[in-house]
Order: sequence, then structure tokens, then C-alpha cells
Amino acid sequence: MKKLLVSLAILFLLTGCSFSDLMNTPTKRVEEFLGKYQIMDSTVLQQLSDVVSRTDSLDESQKKEYRDLMKKQYQNLMYKIKDETVDGDQATVEVEIEVFNYGKQIEDAQNYLEEHEQEFVTDGNVDYQKFMDYKIDKMQNTTEKIQYTILFSVHKEDGVWILDDIGDDARRKIHGLYIG
Repeated sequence: MKKLLVSLAILFLLTGCSFSDLMNTPTKRVEEFLGKYQIMDSTVLQQLSDVVSRTDSLDESQKKEYRDLMKKQYQNLMYKIKDETVDGDQATVEVEIEVFNYGKQIEDAQNYLEEHEQEFVTDGNVDYQKFMDYKIDKMQNTTEKIQYTILFSVHKEDGVWILDDIGDDARRKIHGLYIG
């Protein structure tokens, strides 16, 4: 075992590669980003909490259920790197992801509301809290998954690959909320 480790160390020295060089690729930056969702990194969870807490359309119970839905999404996020294209200090990484299809459940719930509005009426008005309970329930009970392709942009700065900010469509795809 000791000989193997020494041999690997010599190989790295001879080829001029270091572990940090192996981790400094556009693909590794995207894998690192998506991996933070899968392991439910504290930064990802804080961002989720911040967004959900600012949502006025949900009561506290619904906010908790929604957070749990997103955590389930993150834990079940699957991805496959399809391609990496490097052009100087710019790169694009094509990724295929698979997530729960919450977007379809939201669309189905909206269509159901339009066709069965009376089921959600309280005191002559649509009770949107009742509707939100219905919509969250549909999302919680889905097992349907969907695949999306996302193109991540990465740029090199001072020799280090940095993931560019992702757009809203990519974010909605990661959360399974994309409707398009």
C-alpha cells in the first residue's frame, strides 16, 4: 500500500499535476455546485429558507411543507454531465438532470382550480390557503420525474474556474418547477 501511494505521488510530480489541478475544471465546478444541493449544504438550505420566508402566499405550516418538498427534491436530484466545451477562459458544461416534476403538479392544480373553483370557495371567495394546501399535497404525492438539459457557463479567473450565476430557468429546472 505504501508503495502504491509513493508511486502515485511520483506520478503527480512527474506529470506536473496536483490534486487541486484535477479539481479545477469546468465540469468539477458544476459537479461541486449540484453536489451542494444533493448533500443539502448549509448555504443551499439558508437560501431556501430565505426565499420561503419571504413568500407571503403561504402560511407557516405550508412554508414548512414547501421547504420539506424542496429538500426531498435536492436529495433525489440526479445528474449526468453530457459535454464540456472549453474556449480559452470560457467554458460551457451541458448537464442532464432528473428531478421530481413539481411543475406539472402545479399546472395540474391550477387547471383543477379553474375547472372546480367551487371546491375552494369559502364565504363567496376563492380560499387561496385551501388551494395552496391542495397544490402542496399534489406536489408531495408525485413520483413522476422529468429530465432537463441545463447549460452551465463557467469562466476562468486567475487560473481558477468559476461557475457563472445560473439563470432563473436553470434554477426552476433544478427545483423541478420549470414549466415551459
